[in-house]
Amino acid sequence: MRILVAQINPIVGDFEGNTRKIIQALDHARSKQADVVVFSELVLCGYPPEDLLLHAAFIDASQKYLEKIVQASSRLMVVLGLVRRNPTKKEKPVFNSAAIIQDGKLLGFEDKQLLPTYDVFDERRYFEPGTTTQIWEYKGKKIGVMICEDIWQHAGFVNDTYYAHDPVLDFQSLKPDIVLNLSSSPYQFQKPSTRVKVCAKCATTLNCPVILCCQVGANDQLVFDGYSLYVNRQGQLIQMAKGFEEDEMLIDLDVPATPCEFSYDPLQDLYHALVLGVRDYFHKQGFKKGCLGLSGGIDSALVACIAVDALGKENVLAITMPSRYSSSGSVTDSEILARNLKIELLNIPIEKPFQSLLELLQPFFQGKPPDIAEENMQARIRGMILMAISNKHGYLVMSTGNKSEMALGYCTLYGDMAGGLGVISDVNKQQVYNLTRWLNREKEIIPQSIIDKVPSAELRPNQKDTDSLPEYEIVDKVLQGYVEEYLSPEEIAQKYSIAIEMVIDLVRRIHRAEYKRRQAPPGIRVTKKAFNIGRRYPIVQEWI
Repeated sequence: MRILVAQINPIVGDFEGNTRKIIQALDHARSKQADVVVFSELVLCGYPPEDLLLHAAFIDASQKYLEKIVQASSRLMVVLGLVRRNPTKKEKPVFNSAAIIQDGKLLGFEDKQLLPTYDVFDERRYFEPGTTTQIWEYKGKKIGVMICEDIWQHAGFVNDTYYAHDPVLDFQSLKPDIVLNLSSSPYQFQKPSTRVKVCAKCATTLNCPVILCCQVGANDQLVFDGYSLYVNRQGQLIQMAKGFEEDEMLIDLDVPATPCEFSYDPLQDLYHALVLGVRDYFHKQGFKKGCLGLSGGIDSALVACIAVDALGKENVLAITMPSRYSSSGSVTDSEILARNLKIELLNIPIEKPFQSLLELLQPFFQGKPPDIAEENMQARIRGMILMAISNKHGYLVMSTGNKSEMALGYCTLYGDMAGGLGVISDVNKQQVYNLTRWLNREKEIIPQSIIDKVPSAELRPNQKDTDSLPEYEIVDKVLQGYVEEYLSPEEIAQKYSIAIEMVIDLVRRIHRAEYKRRQAPPGIRVTKKAFNIGRRYPIVQEWI
């Protein structure tokens, strides 16, 4: 049996475009003498569709386009992820399903049984869990079909809940010859190797090969990295599709296969995730051009590089907006970076509007020394300039703040937080440095002077970030421990040898900044726990 794994990049709600890609894959499968074609979870409507699932017309469209795919399935077995109505009309109105199609006929559906409702997932809000497990026979093979989460608990990689039963064990008595898993598993740093372990555990338990088809592409804040895979009955990795791009993987079960090694560069994957997140966020909304403020600092330098790789240098506009406190090096470093990236750079000084605002507000600031009010005025002038350029010329503004700053609220509402997309808002400061060094591994793209520069907002004389924050190395350890690992302040202090008073202060600052993050642009999620999706804390609370 020959199986084609069609790893495609769907757009949520684009039934016409998604169906076109699906039918193209069926044509490719026939040209390669494939017997079975497997697609990813909810590929027909795109994942995650969220509250679009509450619209009857959306579900009707799924049925309409499914019929077109059935008609195009001659000489093939097709396993396709989609949403369908719950015919029992009990509790939830729809199922997250796999349609099983053979040679122009719809045989039935396999419904997802384990519905994740934690972190970035909210599937129990919409879907009724499936209750049956069955075998689908085709060309002498007994084929089992599961959807994403259905195989994760069995491998011990579900930490946020415990399901009442294990669908993998339900298959043991049915003795499948092969298991197909349809997945929309979002990227997070260093996740691909985990999926291999999950499939390997399923394969060794059921003593049969497992093939996983994973969605690729970005939808809103989630990035899907692909890396569809095939493991044999011993749980050894045999084949893996490409990461971060559409791909087709042809598997011949009748040909002896040699296990392959899977190695990857986590930093390269992180960078590719950010590039894909920007590219799809722009293109799927019909945007071509992006602009950003280029400060001469490391964060905006990294965002500029990501933007160029995502959109092309001709579609990226950088704007440097020096103030009376900007160092000459900040401007010259921005100019060097812009030349290296071959992007347009505008120099729009903010001294005149800043001075005008100072004079306008002087009567109302009488008797009070300069403080954060004057500092934030500069950031907000810059935000206003960026948004004006956006409105006038059709650029989408890219915010350049990193996760460490967002965690502690070291950012200005309606200033440097302005924008349509937070490119690195889920990348901590240490990762920013690591990514810039990775970018410069062969030649200097980001000037070394930017990497070596002491971080500073340059909003007052001789300002350094450490005037207001501990060293970023400390901030990032607390951020990792508290936000991503849910450790207590005492556990963090002990694990990283940080004074408990400092840990408690940083934890309090994380919670005090919640109101700011609620008003931030959507950001690309690349870690286990991002601020802007999958993490829900009240703004008003007295527990912390």
